[in-house]
Amino acid sequence: MSEVSAPPRNLPTRSAAFERRLKKRYASERRFKLLGLSAIVFSVAVLVLLLGNMLWNGIGGFQRTEVPVTINFAESPVSANPDVLQQPGGEQNLELQGLPQIVATAAEQSLGSEAAEHISVNAWRTVAQEIIANTANAQGERTFWVPASPDLATAYSDDGDPQLQALADGLDERGLIANNFDFGFLQRSDATDPQEAGIWGALKGSMLTMLVTLVLAFPIGVLAALYLEEFAPKNRWTDIIEVSINNLAAVPSIIFGLLGLAVFLTIFPNFRSAPIIGGMTLALMTMPVIVISGRNAIKAVPPSIRDGALGVGASPLQVVFHHVLPLALPGILTGTIIGMARALGETAPLLMIGMRAFVATPPADFTAPATVLPVQIFLWSDEIDRGFVERTSAAIIVLLLFLLLMNGVAIYLRNKFEKTW
Repeated sequence: MSEVSAPPRNLPTRSAAFERRLKKRYASERRFKLLGLSAIVFSVAVLVLLLGNMLWNGIGGFQRTEVPVTINFAESPVSANPDVLQQPGGEQNLELQGLPQIVATAAEQSLGSEAAEHISVNAWRTVAQEIIANTANAQGERTFWVPASPDLATAYSDDGDPQLQALADGLDERGLIANNFDFGFLQRSDATDPQEAGIWGALKGSMLTMLVTLVLAFPIGVLAALYLEEFAPKNRWTDIIEVSINNLAAVPSIIFGLLGLAVFLTIFPNFRSAPIIGGMTLALMTMPVIVISGRNAIKAVPPSIRDGALGVGASPLQVVFHHVLPLALPGILTGTIIGMARALGETAPLLMIGMRAFVATPPADFTAPATVLPVQIFLWSDEIDRGFVERTSAAIIVLLLFLLLMNGVAIYLRNKFEKTW
């Protein structure tokens, strides 16, 4: 029997070449981790820069330069009957009673003749709206903060005409001009004067357009996904349809705009720039995304659930609608809302169907002329007035908050209906 000799002590178990390769592999892993961390830091830095820039510029968009005007209604002929003013046409009633002239005279007495020339031409509407909201405001002596003209507002920001800057500085020293929070920014629509411009018209247009998009795209997309995944035969034609849907999801959005222009506006020529046409166009763009996300969610349902349902006597249709669809719903809803969020931010297809018109009133229904938030931002960004620069950033903040809200809803629905097995 031979004896097994023990290995000599202090004998190197790794060769020098092995150590070099090991060191090189570790260095490569460290570089990879560093690159990944750098990518995350860069992304966060860009996001912080974007949000910081939007917030810095957008804070001014939620403010309006205003001047105080004191009106003594005991010496004016204005009659503030609430039964009359709170009916439609209340503003016109006050206009016929001479409120614009009363406001102009009061502005001259409160601010001086030179400054009174630089209040907004629609300053009387601010007074009228406060009187309509509360008719007690038309009794005795009242002070109203009314919007300054765009030129005076620009001068108050140390820009524009030097003469107006001197006037704004003088008013500031006397406490007769200030940047106040503009609650009306969320209640008014587009206007040529940045002091009067608001976001409500575009926001309502976006909501109506998204509602049409959801009503059309969601049921059709889900049913298409169910059929393709559960019932469609596996043949060449099905493969062609699947490949076509996958390719449609990557088609540039402006192509869908051209399709909407060529098809929908040919069929409904009187509904140009209406939410119903915009919603139909965006539904075409969103539908492939819903089909793809829906098929992935349906595919993720374990086959044992289908087999179990079939084993207790359920029909194939019952298996799909009673078992598969409820379990796949969280994934379908998440994909749908992400697709809707993408549609909300689209501008190009809506420009093609004419939703870039100047719309000064919120749309009354789905067939009324309207614009949407991204298009409103695009239009304001084209203006040279400094006031519109701030309004543009403020509108972007509103759009981002809207997108965050939609993504928050998607996360909530996914967590609420999520099933584990």
